[in-house]
Amino acid sequence: MSHIRIRDAAQYLGVSDDTVRRWVDAGVLESLKDDSGRTVVDGLALAQLARKNAILPDDTSLVGRSARNRFVGLVTEIISDKVMAQVEMQCGPHRVVSLMSSEAVRELGLELGSVAVAVVKATTVIVETPPVKA
Repeated sequence: MSHIRIRDAAQYLGVSDDTVRRWVDAGVLESLKDDSGRTVVDGLALAQLARKNAILPDDTSLVGRSARNRFVGLVTEIISDKVMAQVEMQCGPHRVVSLMSSEAVRELGLELGSVAVAVVKATTVIVETPPVKA
């Protein structure tokens, strides 16, 4: 079972240390002391809380597709030249960047602040783990 320090748990969830401590006090997260006497939370419980709190807007497009990774968000930046464009979206806590043709940007009617769905279909997904802290 992995144990994660309060400070790190807060960073992973994008909240303050105090918020994680309030969740511990309220019984939302269970805590214990590690060998050094620091308060830690269970990694699995933290992951489940992160999943429960990861609220993204629903994809209401009703379009069937095989890609399972769909992120609804707002267009925050468009850098475009004559041929290509870089479109940046903020999808909940995730920043998604796509490269596409400038023609596609025009055809989709993308503009700053517009709602869009980033559909990610990858042939490879790489999962990394951080070094273990002592």
